[in-house]
Amino acid sequence: MTRLFATLSASVALAGCSLAPTYVRPAPPVPNSWPVGDAYLRQSEAALPSVSYRDIFRDRRLQALIDQALANNRDLRVAVANIEATRAQYRIQRGDLFPQVNATGAYSYRESSRSGVNTGINTGTGAGGTGTGGTGTGGVGTGGTGPGTGGTGGVGTTVVSGSNSTFQAQLGLTAFEIDLFGRVRSLTGAALSRYFAQEAAARATRLTLIGDLATAWLNYAADQSLLTVAEQTAVAARASVRLTDARRRGGVSPRTDVRQAEQILATAEADLAEQRTLLAQDINAIQLLVGAPVDRALLPGGIEQAAQAIGELPAGIDSGVLLRRPDVVQAEYSLRAFNAEIGAARAALFPRITLTGLVGFASTALRTLFSGDSFNWSVAPGISYPIFRAGAGRAGVDYSVAQRDAALANYEVTIQGAFREVSDALARRGTISEQLAANQRFYTAAVDTLNLTNARYRGGIDTYLTSLDAQRQLYSAQRTLVQTQLVRAANLVTLYRTLGGDSLLDVTDDGPRPVPVGGK
Repeated sequence: MTRLFATLSASVALAGCSLAPTYVRPAPPVPNSWPVGDAYLRQSEAALPSVSYRDIFRDRRLQALIDQALANNRDLRVAVANIEATRAQYRIQRGDLFPQVNATGAYSYRESSRSGVNTGINTGTGAGGTGTGGTGTGGVGTGGTGPGTGGTGGVGTTVVSGSNSTFQAQLGLTAFEIDLFGRVRSLTGAALSRYFAQEAAARATRLTLIGDLATAWLNYAADQSLLTVAEQTAVAARASVRLTDARRRGGVSPRTDVRQAEQILATAEADLAEQRTLLAQDINAIQLLVGAPVDRALLPGGIEQAAQAIGELPAGIDSGVLLRRPDVVQAEYSLRAFNAEIGAARAALFPRITLTGLVGFASTALRTLFSGDSFNWSVAPGISYPIFRAGAGRAGVDYSVAQRDAALANYEVTIQGAFREVSDALARRGTISEQLAANQRFYTAAVDTLNLTNARYRGGIDTYLTSLDAQRQLYSAQRTLVQTQLVRAANLVTLYRTLGGDSLLDVTDDGPRPVPVGGK
């Protein structure tokens, strides 16, 4: 028994070597700072402070919708289930690092029988004449009467029977691989990295969900504002149609003025119908993201109010924050997994040593099963070495290296894509305020122009065509202003999403450290 435990301890001590390449995080293939110039905001080199979606999306109605979505969204549930699946796969793979011990108990009963043949010969002496011997029993004959020779004895059969019972209790391990070259340990490391990658994918789903819901909420607000603009324009157009028609009947205005006024009314009414459709579709999109019916009280009344509830990101960001983006984290852990699999492929080129051991008790009586004389044990080490595989082993290593190289390229292009997304968002952020201010001035001028042209038209100075153009310019200015307000608010959502959203992990020299998905 002592020798068996010593053998197992030595086997575990020998394991632990790894043939996987030492992992070193690749340098990000992007500049350390964001682009600069007229289109960009001035940024410092400090790291981005920790932020939560509640710091950016400050409207309590939007926060309530996000909380519901985090609890009910089906895509997020799928992502969490995938985490559980990959965690279970990691635990399954990790089990190969330890011997599998099986306990068995057995009872057997055997009964047997054996038949034998005996031949007995007996000669009897008579007083005279020839006599016939009787049948012998068990080989003993009875002699005849009278002179002569006695008869021959008969054939006899002997039956022997017996039974045997055996009791057994055993502990054993079968074909436990002594991981001298780190094959099992490398596969376990790869499974762990894939678990972390799946966890990062779930956080990417979470981040996308929050961003999509905030964008859908803002789209509803913008469409609500456009509906209000269309309603106001329709009311003004109806009043204009009545006025111009009255002037036509009075012989003051031509019929063309009425038709031109009707064009403005028809345009506004068509936009009304479209905006009602868009609002219904916005609600459908929000309900899909939330995963449940939406309380209308949680919806915004207009883009002006909703846009003010989206906060600015803290100033001071550099490109290093991209390393915490969930998609970048996922790509890096995938790279780590392929790097570990190179070690497993290399180890497959070396001999594989296995160990089978058994300790137990066996006895013909249950009461003596655990006595000293009934104890037995055995150890059976084995070794296998692939002598000829037609180059399959080396090809396996080459395949793992090629997969690692592809994962490295995917990691680098993920960072480059993230850098481009943030740069685009910063370019938009750097100019949107100027564009919004210009559109606001255009709207103010359009309102004043309409008031002046209407007064000149009523005074008979200008034609109705001038007033009609002013109405069209104002309607266009109102819609453009709403769209620009939406772009500004959506740009803040985009920055939140492209920079990685909530600070859900720490970035260290050894790599990102993931935390569980969920929470608020």
